[in-house]
Amino acid sequence: MGISDIELVIRLVLAGLLGAIIGLERESHRRPAGFRTHTLVSLGSALVMLVSAYGLAPQGSSFWPYDPTRIAAQVVSGIGFLGAGTILREGPTVRGLTTAASLWVVAGIGLAAGSGFYLGAVMTTALAVVVLIWLSRVERQILSSKESVLALVVSDQPGQLGAVASVLGRHGVNIRGVDIVAQEGAKAALQVTVELPARADRSRVLADLSALEGVFKASYDNQS
Repeated sequence: MGISDIELVIRLVLAGLLGAIIGLERESHRRPAGFRTHTLVSLGSALVMLVSAYGLAPQGSSFWPYDPTRIAAQVVSGIGFLGAGTILREGPTVRGLTTAASLWVVAGIGLAAGSGFYLGAVMTTALAVVVLIWLSRVERQILSSKESVLALVVSDQPGQLGAVASVLGRHGVNIRGVDIVAQEGAKAALQVTVELPARADRSRVLADLSALEGVFKASYDNQS
């Protein structure tokens, strides 16, 4: 059982298009793996599926003397190496997990398109886009971190900001920016823009900062 040239082209083109749709969403967020990467992963997965199912089958025969899914199955595990390259650790925060997951999904979409399972490939793409776009907005509104500004008066000495960052890191707080408001003698007034996770105890963060040696004052500039 073979496949016509037209059918082969349709499957490859569809796989590339579906991967590109998800890749565009990732590209819009400037992720490490974007438009071209997702397109190529989906296209390559479809080709592997086609080679595995049809390319090695005896010509003119409907019987496969081997498991036609064996080669294609390696795509699922092999994509993990590519996905791992998109995961970055920045202090207490791990970034890139969603992009790694989208690459894994795109590989499955490519396999589905390559095997001729068009409905599954198209529906998975549609659902993936909904998850990446719509659920992302829900996440930001309900579960996302809240941006606040910390007003600190600290000792103007080397390593002091690093000690402050260490305390914030223990609470899962991301530092977005640091501005020196004033310097007077051995003291410096800072405004530190931070992102507080929804689970963070705002009062505890201030208490730990105030207890830190070299911190004379700690408060929130806003109550968002």
